[in-house]
Amino acid sequence: MRPSAPVRGGPCWAELGTSDPESAQRFYTRLFGWRHETDPRAEAGGYTVAHLGDAAVAAVTPLYQEAQPVAWNVSFAVADADAALGQVEVAGGRTLAGPTDVFDLGRFAVAADPGGAVFQLWQAGSFPGAGVFNVPGALGWVELLTRAPQQAVAFYTTVFGWSVTPSRRYPQWGLDGADFGGMVTMDDKFPHEVPSHWLPYFAVADVDDAAATATRARGTVLMEPVSPPEGPRIAVLRDPQGAMFGVHRAADEA
Repeated sequence: MRPSAPVRGGPCWAELGTSDPESAQRFYTRLFGWRHETDPRAEAGGYTVAHLGDAAVAAVTPLYQEAQPVAWNVSFAVADADAALGQVEVAGGRTLAGPTDVFDLGRFAVAADPGGAVFQLWQAGSFPGAGVFNVPGALGWVELLTRAPQQAVAFYTTVFGWSVTPSRRYPQWGLDGADFGGMVTMDDKFPHEVPSHWLPYFAVADVDDAAATATRARGTVLMEPVSPPEGPRIAVLRDPQGAMFGVHRAADEA
């Protein structure tokens, strides 16, 4: 079974940094049915939370730095962001930003693993993370694409205590017996300029319909819908501003 709520060490939030927040909000509302609420405080910098009903599920933000790429970012829940950053650096990763307090919501930091994949750390205050998982429109899976799989296994098992289900095709990450993500080794099929990265997957009722909807909304299908031998039907999409993300059929286990 996959986690149904934020779990310490596991994915708790997905955040899109984009060059056109208003257009991105329209795209994801059409695709997932999200309702967006922008924090009115000037200090929040236009931070916008997407909801399914009353549940927060993700965020859409402007690009806060000149070199920041348009991309989805995955946050992992930690008890102490400062201590977790210390573990990141001991294990061979790097601190990119923070830690920083975000009002009374929590404490936030950005890091990179030894292969260069960027991720975020979230120490919850009043905000624990996404309110629902694995339902249509909500985060359901996270995937590391890396050129350094052995380094990645050593790093993430050390920093977060993850388990790894061995597989030549698709190792999976887990906590307390629940798998929440997987790992893809980037081979020569991946362009050299594409860095190692984390890819969030959102649950949908129908993967083929989601791919068609994304195309009609000026997005791109990067990987056509496919049903892996032992997993749910999936596709990889790109929004009109260039951010990549995956979709998988809800209620299926990988």
